[in-house]
Amino acid sequence: MTNIGHISASSRTDQGQVREHNEDFVVFRAPINEQDESQNGWLAIVADGVGGADAGEIASSFATEKTVQHFLEKSDQKDWGQRLENAISAAHQDLCDLIESREGKRRMGTTLVAVIVVGNEAIFANVGDSRAYICRKGRIRQITKDHSLVVKLLDDGIITEEEAAKLNISNIILQSIGSEQPPQVDLYPESLHSEDIILLCSDGLNKHITDDELAQILSENSPEQASDMLIKIANQRGGLDNITVMVLKYQGSTA
Repeated sequence: MTNIGHISASSRTDQGQVREHNEDFVVFRAPINEQDESQNGWLAIVADGVGGADAGEIASSFATEKTVQHFLEKSDQKDWGQRLENAISAAHQDLCDLIESREGKRRMGTTLVAVIVVGNEAIFANVGDSRAYICRKGRIRQITKDHSLVVKLLDDGIITEEEAAKLNISNIILQSIGSEQPPQVDLYPESLHSEDIILLCSDGLNKHITDDELAQILSENSPEQASDMLIKIANQRGGLDNITVMVLKYQGSTA
């Protein structure tokens, strides 16, 4: 549990009940002083690696750490969204270079969802299908949009919601860090209200828990309690994938 200024944060990551190892990675960077806060804000990231064996673990941890590194190196850039997008894009290139240097050059990649909080402003970024939500006064809203085949088919009107639920394609992602093509990084700026709760998660959570359940758990519990409960419930319902949650509660001013 971390309490820094007006942000309380707690994260949990779990192997789940099916996977042989955990390919998710989560990090929360809190500022160390007021100057650091004004230059870098609060940064949280959840990544879900793919690639099998140790490849997914390497991809998620490497891309996350490189994103943080590149973000901090550009501390003089005050366009927070552009800075975050640039950091993720640079991390992608670093991961591609790592893949190229590895014997066998086996492909690996990772999804990534991030948020930077500065004052009462939050900028979310995502690649893939790890998600960000905001829970406000007991109601939850998904901020990011999945880069997945099922979402594209729905957007294009090719399938209906009912058909999507029956198709076994929910795990097919269209964008990832480490892919052969530079990933699409989507940005979502949001203004925070006092008592807002931010949730970042890998898809191992949202495939087991409804939005209404998320809203209730986040609203009625501390970040530490909520993160523990969410992991426990996902595991009780099968734990079909690695499960990672990052819960941040904003208690600053609205304006």
